[in-house]
Amino acid sequence: MQGELSKKLFKAAKEVIPGGVNSPVRAFRNVDGDPFFVRRAKGCRIEDVDGRSLIDYIGTWGPAILGHAPTVLTNTVHEVAKNGLSFGIPNPFEVEMAKVVCEWVPSVEKVRMVNSGTEATMSAIRLARGFTGRDKIIKFEGHYHGHVDSLLVAAGSGALTHGEPDSAGIPRSLAAETITLPFNLPERVEEVFARCGEEIAAVILEPYPANAGFVFPHPGYLALLRELTTKHGALLIFDEVMTGFRLARGGVQELSGITPDLCALGKVIGGGLPVGAFGGRGDIMDHLAPDGPVYQAGTLSGNPVAMAAGLAQLKELKKQNGYQRLEEIGQRFEDGVRGIIRAKGLPYRFNRAGSMWCLYFGDAEIINVDSVQQGDFEAFRKFFWSCLERGVYLAPSPYETGFLSLAHTESDIDETLEVFAECLA
Repeated sequence: MQGELSKKLFKAAKEVIPGGVNSPVRAFRNVDGDPFFVRRAKGCRIEDVDGRSLIDYIGTWGPAILGHAPTVLTNTVHEVAKNGLSFGIPNPFEVEMAKVVCEWVPSVEKVRMVNSGTEATMSAIRLARGFTGRDKIIKFEGHYHGHVDSLLVAAGSGALTHGEPDSAGIPRSLAAETITLPFNLPERVEEVFARCGEEIAAVILEPYPANAGFVFPHPGYLALLRELTTKHGALLIFDEVMTGFRLARGGVQELSGITPDLCALGKVIGGGLPVGAFGGRGDIMDHLAPDGPVYQAGTLSGNPVAMAAGLAQLKELKKQNGYQRLEEIGQRFEDGVRGIIRAKGLPYRFNRAGSMWCLYFGDAEIINVDSVQQGDFEAFRKFFWSCLERGVYLAPSPYETGFLSLAHTESDIDETLEVFAECLA
């Protein structure tokens, strides 16, 4: 499905970029193909360099919650950039952004801005170890927290399909401090805490895992993690880089009523520019330099253009009552997909919350990455290419979550459902 110009660009890219891509999941290896190149995006559509227009369900892997290039963001970036792209000195936008994050996210009393979700999780883990004086952490299979050495163990997303899940280059001594467990099996967490609870600095997880499909925690599971970490003096860290500001103002914390000690944020709060953040209880955050002994820094952290863009996006979400609207179109999409599956008698499953969704090509109950891996990946591959041929772009991997935006209209949803019906025939 590569056009001629995309073929030329990919050939040139492979000569100077490893694998021809700057992030492995873009490589199309999961669907036995090569990527195309995009020259512009507007609303819910992208246009490749060969002029083909596609309805997009990736949305920059989550940040484009208003759609691509909304006027409110492009105007903001243009105006702020005229005063300078970066200062390396405090600016008013980062203070305003911090206030909004603290107001919207239940767990956050203080927050520090960084430049990516990876930086956010890395810093949160370092802070948890520094605060507790302990070394071990618990993470869950298939939960991807960025390419952090101590967290790239049994990871999700691109790590599931590009090389080994336990990446080369990670010292065994460091990996040994990471205890990896299957998600949604409470007895396994209880066993570990009973055995070595006083050695555990933190439990980190995606509260709604979105890098191995889109999985929901069993009722009471998050509450159990909250109870165990509190009992044993460990910290609970929610990685809400994807779900934060995406599913609700306060993310999964708001939806579940479970408040972690720390959380990692990103994507939506950058408006499409590189941004991350981590925050939580004030007494924990005060362990960061310059006030405390845990060092963390970044030249571009709190970049004025990124902060202004993120603020503009959050304000527009509030102005448009965005989360209610996303739920409405999400429900329309879900009803349509489930109707197609039922009508065709297909053994498939569909998970959705708000504007995030995943279609599974199998009938196994989806509880963790093991159940996701039982799916029919060849069926997904055929479905992906059939949709692409008909003008609908999905993530080129069965492990990825799809995203809706406020730019998707009812007609866009209905057009997509017609394509799905054809492709699943």
